[in-house]
Amino acid sequence: MADNRNGNVKAPDGKASGQSSTYTINLENFNKRLKGFYSHWNQHKDDLWGSSDAIAIATPPASEDLRYLKSSALNIWLLGYEFPETIMVFMNKQIHFLCSQKKASLLETLKKSAKESVGAEVVIHVKARGDDGSALMDEIFHAVHVQSKSDGHESPVVGYIVKEAPEGNLLEIWTEKLRNSGLQLGDVTNGFSDLFAVKDNTELMNVKKAAFLTSSVMKHFVVPKLEKIIDEEKKVSHSSLMDDTEKVILEPAKVKVKLKAENIDICYPPIFQSGGDFDLRPSASSNDENLYYDSTSVIICAIGSRYNSYCSNVARTFLIDANAMQSKAYEVLLKAHEAAINALKPGNKVSAAYQAALSVVEKDAPELVASLTKSAGTGIGLEFRESGLSLNAKNDRVLKSGMVFNVSLGFQNLQAQTNNVKTEKFSLLLADTVIIGEKLPEVVTSISSKSVKDVAYSFNEDEEEEEEQPKVKAESNGTETFLSKATLRSDNHEMTKEELRRQHQAELARQKNEETARRLAGGGSGTGDGRRSVRTSGELIAYKNVNDIPQARELVIQVDQKNEAILLPIYGSMVPFHVNNVKTVVSQQDNNRTGYIRIIFNVPGTPFSPHDASSLKFQGSIYLKEVSFRSKDTRHISEVVQQIKTLRRQVASRESERAERATLVTQEKLQLAGNRFKPIRLSDLWIRPVFGGRGRKIPGTLEAHVNGFRYSTSRPDERVDIMFGNIKHAFFQPAEKEMITLLHFHLHNHIMVGNKKTKDVQFYVEVMDVVQTLGGGKRSAYDPDEIEEEQRERDRKNKINMDFQNFVNKVNDLWGQPQFRDLDLEFDQPLRELGFHGVPHKASAFIVPTSSCLVELVETPFLVVTLSEIEIVNLERVGLGQKSFDMTIVFKDFKRDVLRIDSIPSTSLDGVKEWLDTTDLKYYESRLNLNWRQILKTITDDPEKFIEDGGWEFLNMEVSDSDSENSEESDQGYEPSDVQSDSESSSNDDSESLVESEDDEDDSEEDSEEEEGKTWEELEREASNADREKGDESDSEEERKRRKTKAFGKGRVPDKRDPRGNPPKRAKIR
Repeated sequence: MADNRNGNVKAPDGKASGQSSTYTINLENFNKRLKGFYSHWNQHKDDLWGSSDAIAIATPPASEDLRYLKSSALNIWLLGYEFPETIMVFMNKQIHFLCSQKKASLLETLKKSAKESVGAEVVIHVKARGDDGSALMDEIFHAVHVQSKSDGHESPVVGYIVKEAPEGNLLEIWTEKLRNSGLQLGDVTNGFSDLFAVKDNTELMNVKKAAFLTSSVMKHFVVPKLEKIIDEEKKVSHSSLMDDTEKVILEPAKVKVKLKAENIDICYPPIFQSGGDFDLRPSASSNDENLYYDSTSVIICAIGSRYNSYCSNVARTFLIDANAMQSKAYEVLLKAHEAAINALKPGNKVSAAYQAALSVVEKDAPELVASLTKSAGTGIGLEFRESGLSLNAKNDRVLKSGMVFNVSLGFQNLQAQTNNVKTEKFSLLLADTVIIGEKLPEVVTSISSKSVKDVAYSFNEDEEEEEEQPKVKAESNGTETFLSKATLRSDNHEMTKEELRRQHQAELARQKNEETARRLAGGGSGTGDGRRSVRTSGELIAYKNVNDIPQARELVIQVDQKNEAILLPIYGSMVPFHVNNVKTVVSQQDNNRTGYIRIIFNVPGTPFSPHDASSLKFQGSIYLKEVSFRSKDTRHISEVVQQIKTLRRQVASRESERAERATLVTQEKLQLAGNRFKPIRLSDLWIRPVFGGRGRKIPGTLEAHVNGFRYSTSRPDERVDIMFGNIKHAFFQPAEKEMITLLHFHLHNHIMVGNKKTKDVQFYVEVMDVVQTLGGGKRSAYDPDEIEEEQRERDRKNKINMDFQNFVNKVNDLWGQPQFRDLDLEFDQPLRELGFHGVPHKASAFIVPTSSCLVELVETPFLVVTLSEIEIVNLERVGLGQKSFDMTIVFKDFKRDVLRIDSIPSTSLDGVKEWLDTTDLKYYESRLNLNWRQILKTITDDPEKFIEDGGWEFLNMEVSDSDSENSEESDQGYEPSDVQSDSESSSNDDSESLVESEDDEDDSEEDSEEEEGKTWEELEREASNADREKGDESDSEEERKRRKTKAFGKGRVPDKRDPRGNPPKRAKIR
């Protein structure tokens, strides 16, 4: 795919790059690599470097053509740039450069570094404009002779790259003089190949970035482009596809890849082949024929990109309605390709990769051996094909960690046995960029899938069955069939999106039930008590000693703020009570202007005050439940009540914070950047949740340090550290229709922000001021002041968004370093076009998916749901006539409560289904809201029965309806064990246990009311109301109906029959 090609790289004279910016050579890299070069040369002088005493490298003039030269590769590897028309001669004690004045000034900086690293003196020969350089060349040859004599060699050997023909007047003169100099010449090509073969961390990072771009272009541009062309039956030429793909590679932002365009180039013009005309050689090109995609056709796509001159490559083959022969050939090739990759381990021979691939083909399809390519790829790096590292059967070089290979394998000119000239002959090709790790190979282009389901397409029109389940037919000998990616088109039986979704959802249901069964079998879910630990009654001590109780001047209620106690006058003595023992305190006044104060205490063993260790230890204890006091001084009563309530609130807040801090996971310590690097900084940010305290809120600064972020304000106590290792998800949401631009971090473990325990920390800036015009008049849309104000707001919003974007880009680069690779961190950006309105908590909000989450980051409390933690999604209240529906998210951890997002507009239903389907989330639909707490309890209590009864398929509304219509008795769906089906009353129980009612939703409110403390009269009144609602067995049928009607809601009587007169169906879990 690339031969005699070299991409344009940065050159100090600006000719190749077209930029006039100041260039600097990375001296640290130069020192390290020059030392490595000399060490390798001395160690392998005889076997790889041709016994050379000096090495002469001549770089040709800059060219607009793509070409790969070892001389250019050495320039970039050693100096960071290509130095056109420059001659370098390396000797033991001297390094000579022959170049122009501009390059010489840049090379001057190397003198000290070369002396320190290898003890060599840098000698620069400046060629004047118009001079052919002959005299300077003679000086270099003289220096070679002088050093050789000093080393005891009469006839020195000069190594050079034999295969590189001289270009330009300077190099032609140099080559002529070199050959006529009387010096012995040797080839050093193998030496440079071995030197460049093992990459350092900087080089590997460049390869990974190039590979990410290449595979992203294949996945997010090439594949969708081909699908659209085929689906819409457009006529597009291979060369046109090549041009479009090349433009996308050179503008990575088009596929949302955050790499600088000036560092990117193509490895070769992208290759598109179809219609029976295939060439798997690296020098292939795209012709002007139109893309051919009729039945049994094959499309080959290959693209390669470079980042900082380091190459990557990926090639994929797409099958259109493949026949059995093509299906089998691709499966064998895929298996052979994986075998070749897996053989690339340190210590193995290079030939092991090809031998592994060949063994697979010989075993699974011996008839295809003759068509297999003679190589499984080559080494790749600064050169697209590194000489000496071809993955063929004869290469005995040893693989080392850090080597990089383009693993490319294919079948050439296979016969498809069709009657179409354009499809009877076909070829297959797969290629990936692979880095050899310490133990296992790493495929850095893996995001572009090559699995059968993602490359095989079907639009067979002959059989209706294939419309329901498109498959590529298998051979009659039992070869396993495989699902194609999608049915793209047909003339008469076009598949709708809904049918495709149903087909995909059916497959997801099967996978999800298998996954859930495995997890439940392993005890992966259970129930637990989520209550936090509270202090026992024995720990509540106001005074350690009787003498500590303050002396009262008069017998009145007193509040001791310091010791958190209430002193009550009882029988002439002041009796202390810790404020935590007080449940509620109320006051009232009668007609005689007499005030009453009533204090109710927490009593162990009563509702909402369970027994603790202390109360269980002293079970015979007698507890004071409440006390009442009367006073003529109503003002004092009001003050006491207010003081007690305030003290209770303060103590409860402190105890809550203490309990929360006790459960915190210990974080690592933040390492400040110090002198290592300048911290990445973003100023004037507000934080949520806000710090406590009464003072005026002030903005702060967010800084990225060595292992985490630090947010701080000018106040010393307002500081938050967020470790990189504790970040689960990071989001950047620029202001579009919102008033704020924000950065949001969702954490693995809680941290404290002020006195609040949280897993979500957000930093934001308001992009415009929220103001209200008080003049009352409506301003004209053409008012110059109004227009100017809107422009200022737009400019401010754009500037803030750009500042945030720059900060995010710098942090992403920091996270791209090897030490953070395992954290897999990158700022995710919400996809607004997929968003929908809903009520996740109490207020309506705009909920937006990202690549890995479902989020709502503007309104509080925030919503962050990790998609990988979702078991299934149930869309509830879906039906005709409904203006909205609800989404219930069930998590893989059945201990977690389900998440409900209510009141999603029905107009968003199709978009929500499409998003769920594309993210491989299994969803179901139901007409009612289900009682998920009861359902999950039933599942965890008897997981085996849940699996036996079909797993989650009890939620399948279509199956449930059809089964119940056919026969109630034959219903074998999943039902909770406590549900009976013998009588009508049990049906009513079912409805109450599975369908949430308004009463269920109000439980928490009633509980909270009881916690506040109720009078005996209130409790008795509630008990009698409960008795009346429950009813006695002797109640009449009419009375029970009346109560049931009331429970359903005012003015709405449940219809016991449907419009067709059939009896009502039971609500049940299937």
